[in-house]
Amino acid sequence: MKKYGFLLLLVPLCLVALRAQAWGFFGHRLLNRLAVYTLPPGMIGFYKANIEYLTVNATRPDSRRLLVPGEAPKHFLDVDRYGDSAEFKLPRKYADAVARYGEDSLLRHGIVPWNVVTIKNQLTAAFKAKDTDRILRLSADMGHYIADACVPLHTTRNYNGQLTGQRGIHGLWESRLPELLSADYDLFSGRAEYLPDPTDAIWKAVIRSHAAVDSVLRFEKQLTAEVGDDQKFGYEERGNKAIRTYSRDFSKAYHARLNGQVERQLRYASGLIGDFWFTCWVDGGSPDLRQLQNAPSLAEQQRLEREAKETAAVPAAGSAPGHDD
Repeated sequence: MKKYGFLLLLVPLCLVALRAQAWGFFGHRLLNRLAVYTLPPGMIGFYKANIEYLTVNATRPDSRRLLVPGEAPKHFLDVDRYGDSAEFKLPRKYADAVARYGEDSLLRHGIVPWNVVTIKNQLTAAFKAKDTDRILRLSADMGHYIADACVPLHTTRNYNGQLTGQRGIHGLWESRLPELLSADYDLFSGRAEYLPDPTDAIWKAVIRSHAAVDSVLRFEKQLTAEVGDDQKFGYEERGNKAIRTYSRDFSKAYHARLNGQVERQLRYASGLIGDFWFTCWVDGGSPDLRQLQNAPSLAEQQRLEREAKETAAVPAAGSAPGHDD
């Protein structure tokens, strides 16, 4: 029964396509959608009523990368730029980090955990103000950034294997594997829990992700040495084109070596998104969401339409600084 319920969650995600980054449109949209079902009775009615907004707009931060200066660094943190055990030594407060390293340096190497804390404070304020548009907009964005923090390759300067001759591994781990194999995952994480220290929670997510970087890279390199490029890649039809991609056999073999890692990170991410949403609601005074406008306003819908047109006008070959390869 659990598997059939999960497949029902997947169906709407297969109806739309978007230029993929991070977990890819599939993964980000799936995670925000799953997170809704972790929420308590005081929240789930409002969030379920807006589940399509939260699902579709889970990818909006990636769309902004080419439009909004300063957006790109919010998606990653190159932990290994700061030396051994840096994830434990880096200042947890952004002002302290700026004082130590300078803001220009921080922005070059990513600010995802500090950004999540900023969004947490903003969403808490939106609940206090009972502002439907801001609650929905910030909830969708928060889900995206938390999900990014749960991707191992978002925590290293070797984010696409470009430093070790493994270019393309980013998309393999976070897009190809879940798109091929997630129908068999158990991604239900239980009920959302209150986070007494949200800053500590997001840093734990980054530390957990960074600890997995070695296995992500090492297993792919070992498997490549064993099978060779002729079995590593193949062609699949996408629309009217034959696209070169990682073969299904190679992807499944790599997935097996990771021993459930992608599934565990997806489940962890969806639960953490729900925990953050719930914590913001509680810290925002636990407002009665039944009294709020139950859908985004016309102004919000028009804003999203304008943003979508601006995004569509950006050349596909465009790039943004930071993890843009």
